Amino acid sequence: MSLAVLRSRALAGMEAPAVNVEVHLANGLPGMAIVGLPDTEVREAKDRVRAALQNSGFDIPARRITINLAPADLPKESGRFDLAIALGILAASRQIRGDALEHYEFAGELSLSGQLRPIRGALAMAFAMSRQNERNAKHEPDLPPRAFILPLANADEAALVDAAAIYPARTLLEVCAHFANVPDAERLSRYGRPAPLAAPVYPDFAEVKGQQHAKRALEVAAAGAHSAILIGPPGAGKSMLAARFPGLLPPMSEREALESAAVQSLSGGFSPERWRERPFRSPHHTTSGVALVGGGNLPRPGEVSLAHHGVLFLDELPEFDRRVLEVLREPLESGHITISRAAHQADFPARFQLIAAMNPCPCGWLGHASGKCRCTGEAVLRYQGRISGPLLDRIDIQLPVAALAPDSLGAQAEGEPSSAIAARVAQAHARQLERQGHSNGQLAPNQVDRYCAPDDAGRRLLHSAAQHLHWSARAYHRVLKVARTVADLAGAEHVASNHVAEAIGYRRALRDD
Repeated sequence: MSLAVLRSRALAGMEAPAVNVEVHLANGLPGMAIVGLPDTEVREAKDRVRAALQNSGFDIPARRITINLAPADLPKESGRFDLAIALGILAASRQIRGDALEHYEFAGELSLSGQLRPIRGALAMAFAMSRQNERNAKHEPDLPPRAFILPLANADEAALVDAAAIYPARTLLEVCAHFANVPDAERLSRYGRPAPLAAPVYPDFAEVKGQQHAKRALEVAAAGAHSAILIGPPGAGKSMLAARFPGLLPPMSEREALESAAVQSLSGGFSPERWRERPFRSPHHTTSGVALVGGGNLPRPGEVSLAHHGVLFLDELPEFDRRVLEVLREPLESGHITISRAAHQADFPARFQLIAAMNPCPCGWLGHASGKCRCTGEAVLRYQGRISGPLLDRIDIQLPVAALAPDSLGAQAEGEPSSAIAARVAQAHARQLERQGHSNGQLAPNQVDRYCAPDDAGRRLLHSAAQHLHWSARAYHRVLKVARTVADLAGAEHVASNHVAEAIGYRRALRDD
């Protein structure tokens, strides 16, 4: 009887719980069975592993092979366990040395030829391994830290975890050679963190002609992490403004960049070339609720999580299914999303900035100088009513965007570049971090009273607007947050009446136009 035990990791939301891959060879009819709550992709590993071992020149033991993925109550998915299973069979059958395997964790999908294919979630797995090493160092100091062997295609993202020792490989044979009596030059080498890339390049606001009011509103939104909706006729520049919005946001911190990269890694969409680049997600209006917030039998992140520390742009907002839009309400408030299933749940971060765009009426031409609109008042209200009051209440800045007259387009001078606007945004953001430790958009109600209290004139103006426009308590607080951001952009220590007045101007709800 022969037994080999190797370590790998599963994925459960943003976590990567440890999995022991136990391979047992016993007498009996030759065959291979995988147990431990595997899904279809994992069960198919026995065919991939068998072919990969044969094509790499190894023998398949003519014995009963049982592979247990423990713990048994944790769902296992994808082909990331292929490499550990193959090595376990080789170690249990004494074709490679197994004494050093316990110092490593393994992940990688095998092709039939023995090549290692990339996997999802390598960054989350490297994080989890480094945290486990830290815990072991405290409680079991004699236990050596583990290293991580994985496909070369995943090396860049896994190496972002400085504390993790990453050993990438191209093939199963390269991994086996690492545990054989071969010269050091033929063993796997530890992978270093990739060199920093150039600063991300975004589309420039200088390309947008006119629309100074909209540009100013988006500058305020970027400075305080406020959500915004742009309302205007076709061709007014709403999508063009939104596409350039990420270029106004402050540079990503190391923590933000790692969190964003970890979410991208879970979906298999991480690219080293986009390191520290703010995500910009723009799902089509036919997107389902599961695609937007995440889900599935084994939950995966949705668009709100893939936009973490970036921008979620929803164009033609009323064309989205109303039930789909309603799922945005909780993540807009909390900054995270929890996907619950009968047996387990998964938490994903969702600290994004919502930028939405819509036409003012079904035909889109309401208020346009051409006078094309023939929509009835009832049709306009019905169209605007596709966005519920509770969702609209959570959008800080609600801004009409007028179309430029054709004869004025050529006369418009080039606008202010994004770099100049971003510099002001960065200064305002730094003031917020120094004052309260996070952006104004994340202020709690008790912090609003502490940091956003206006002067007497501003308070009277705000109360008058709240009564006239019938604001909720949430809307009242959100206007105060925007006013605080306007004051930060002006370098003012206290919120004055002119800051409140500008913030009120950005709160022209559709229902009150």
